[in-house]
Amino acid sequence: MGPVKLGLNLEFVRYADKSFDWAVAAAADMGYEYVEPMVHWGRELLSAAGYFHTRSMLDDPLEVRATCEKHGVRISGLSSHAPLAKPDVSVDYLKQAVRFAKECGAPMVVTDDGPKPEWTSPEEDFMLMKYTLAETTPLAERRDVTLAIETHGNYTNNPERLQRVLDLSTSPSVGINFDTGNAFLSGNDPAQWLGEILDNVVNIHAKDIPTDVAATMRGKINGMLGCACGEGVLDWEHIVGIAMKAPRDLVLSVECGSIEDAAKSYEHLSGVLLKLGKTS
Repeated sequence: MGPVKLGLNLEFVRYADKSFDWAVAAAADMGYEYVEPMVHWGRELLSAAGYFHTRSMLDDPLEVRATCEKHGVRISGLSSHAPLAKPDVSVDYLKQAVRFAKECGAPMVVTDDGPKPEWTSPEEDFMLMKYTLAETTPLAERRDVTLAIETHGNYTNNPERLQRVLDLSTSPSVGINFDTGNAFLSGNDPAQWLGEILDNVVNIHAKDIPTDVAATMRGKINGMLGCACGEGVLDWEHIVGIAMKAPRDLVLSVECGSIEDAAKSYEHLSGVLLKLGKTS
């Protein structure tokens, strides 16, 4: 069994007009040990000017590493979502993300099935996803970087569909980024599903869902930014207890929509880890 650590997806400052450097410093001040940066292609005015948290993959990845080292946090993974069924976009994007991850010190890149082409059938989509994975995994294997496929879209929103996507590749560089909130919203029991696939989970997005959203939107959407962990409908003692049984170290990468919710999530999950540690 590996230990469970706390991390923060930098989307917590999406609506706060804050930079990557500011977000990393804030995460460290809250007590988080890990951060999950988001990367993009090309140049983007808001992030370049310090009003958004993403970093361009044209930037020097060693700068990203240095910023995290300065504040005493590690990188759990890169948020580098690309639609697997659109290889014209995702192949080159994910290849660049893998190279960037290796240099900045991230052990994985998080991606998903994403929006599908409008003109393709499901069978064609699976073939396109297989092509993307076949083109991308050799780079990941050579660099010891994992492609973490998130429970996020229409082809990963239940156990059977996710497994079919995973079966498209035999590469050891493919794993699962399990998003607790997305799993719940798409109609599943997150704790049960996590337990069934725990051996293949390499990262967890710790996302809670507000009570009103749970009552009105469950089964209608596959994902959204969450509320503070402990203020929604998910049973964190149950979920964390299962995560603690994983055969590898896991990071609970909190994914929420505000600075306040990030701080509340840290306090709640720290308490859960402390309680379970004392009773294990």
